Amino acid sequence: MSYKTPVQDIETLLYAVGDFDKTIQSGAFDDLSNDLVSAILEEAGKFADENIAPMNWEGDQHGTLLNEGAVTTPPGWKEAYHAWCDAGWNSITGDVEFDGQGMPIALGMATQDIWNSSSLAFSIGTLLTSGAVEAVSAHGSDALKQKYLPKMISGEWTGTMNLTEPQAGSDLNFMRTKAEPQGDGSYKISGTKIFITYGEHDMTDNIIHLVLARLPDAPAGTRGISLFLVPKFLVNDDGSLGNRNDVYCSGIEHKLGIHASPTCTMKFGEKEGAIGWLIGEENRGLACMFTMMNNARLGVGIQGVAIAERALQQAVRYANERKQGGRPDVERTEMASIIRHPDIRRMLMDMAAKTMAARAICYATAHSLDAAHFSKDSDNKKQAHELASLLTPIAKAFSTDIGTEVASTGIQIHGGMGYIEETGAAQHLRDARICQIYEGTNGIQAIDLFMRKLPQSEGKCFENYLQQMKDKMEAGQSHNDPKISDSAKNIISALENVKISSTQLKKLQEENLDLALSHTTSFLRQFGLVIGSAYILQTALYSEKNEAAASQISWLKDLTNYAGTTFICEANGIGALIQQNNNAVTSADFTQWALAQETA
Repeated sequence: MSYKTPVQDIETLLYAVGDFDKTIQSGAFDDLSNDLVSAILEEAGKFADENIAPMNWEGDQHGTLLNEGAVTTPPGWKEAYHAWCDAGWNSITGDVEFDGQGMPIALGMATQDIWNSSSLAFSIGTLLTSGAVEAVSAHGSDALKQKYLPKMISGEWTGTMNLTEPQAGSDLNFMRTKAEPQGDGSYKISGTKIFITYGEHDMTDNIIHLVLARLPDAPAGTRGISLFLVPKFLVNDDGSLGNRNDVYCSGIEHKLGIHASPTCTMKFGEKEGAIGWLIGEENRGLACMFTMMNNARLGVGIQGVAIAERALQQAVRYANERKQGGRPDVERTEMASIIRHPDIRRMLMDMAAKTMAARAICYATAHSLDAAHFSKDSDNKKQAHELASLLTPIAKAFSTDIGTEVASTGIQIHGGMGYIEETGAAQHLRDARICQIYEGTNGIQAIDLFMRKLPQSEGKCFENYLQQMKDKMEAGQSHNDPKISDSAKNIISALENVKISSTQLKKLQEENLDLALSHTTSFLRQFGLVIGSAYILQTALYSEKNEAAASQISWLKDLTNYAGTTFICEANGIGALIQQNNNAVTSADFTQWALAQETA
């Protein structure tokens, strides 16, 4: 179950599809250089390999324990977290005004890639703290920022996101948690939240909960939701901890995976009332929370990439070590390593190509977020923001689908041993599966892509992005290696097919919304496969010209060829189904049958 951080792969993609040279040259990040980026990634990889990855299996087996409202994490978890914070990893993208390092989001996501590959259960808590920091930074008052941000950025305190309630799930219209103003600027919060990751733990002495709640006179629905900061321990004016707040963990979930991550049911205000402070404006809490959620959605996409990387490495190692059978055209005198079998190599190629495609989409999204932050030109800032918004649902949904697919294929390569817990292959699939659900299910992401993101600027953002990708593929059409040139031609054609599918969906939206929405998940898959293939080709072209990445070019051409054929065939097939306008999901007969089962 050993793991080695793929530092070279990560660094290559950061530059090849993330345009990280432009980020460095922008001057928006003091002292940032190519050498510094290399050093940060090397040190992150070393820390993950030596300190976090070895805990992953034992943490899964041990899980977390709840005793009278207190959660205990697995042995070594607390010490590793403190070492991680002491090394400065939690503060890498934090605001320098509050003792952060002020590094780009893309570099922060690259390190998140590393932490999550080493252990998703360990890293998910740090991801939510980063999102909470961003929400407080963007919407909190100066007083809240001064009191809470320095220790949240350092990692001394962690953060959570509290949306879901037992009766509401993803539908926040029916949220019941209440907030009563106290007349002194504070509020009494009361209600129950479920599925709160790291809602309670023993790694830090305070936990900062961001909680959605309703004021007494709030409008109905999502228009009447406000956001509040509710600490586990109240904080005195001098920064020291005061009394325990009225917020407690009443239960932890027994989950399919990420066993070492406590998923908590949180009770607010069961006694005297949990004290909280408003973040942003009254009844504008959902907009504030989306600052955190968008960060988290890209971070969850990175989790899909990370699990895929971990499963891929284990499958490659096992395929080299495991001896079974032989070639049918060669007399068998001894068993061969299973990597010699063509079907095993097919599966490994599929795993590697999907992992790279997903990673590239996430890094490209992170680059757009950086450009939206540091660009000085208002038009460029707007375009970068819209592109990040367009890519975020794809980064989240496509990448987490890939994480599960790759982890499942890893089990297949292990054969019967993959179904045995002791090999560790099963853990990757168990851990990966939640990523398709939390921070907005992948079906919600697909609807968001179609209904909200494609129409940005009357569709110009989407159209311009497709054209930019086509322009980049033009450079590959004349390449002397058909693995590149043929793939480039296929991808250019497939990009046009994505546009045709979007046009068909818009037409369907006007005629039959149900039918259009039933195709959105397929459309997102088509879009992800095509741009993922384009980014792989782009990385191959980059590696030919870059001395540091030149050693990768041979197998990158193979991945390009695989993605440019296999991925594009799947994408074009999806496009054909969408364009044929035939989906039984909207059938009245099927609906009646499904409803009848409820009363049968």
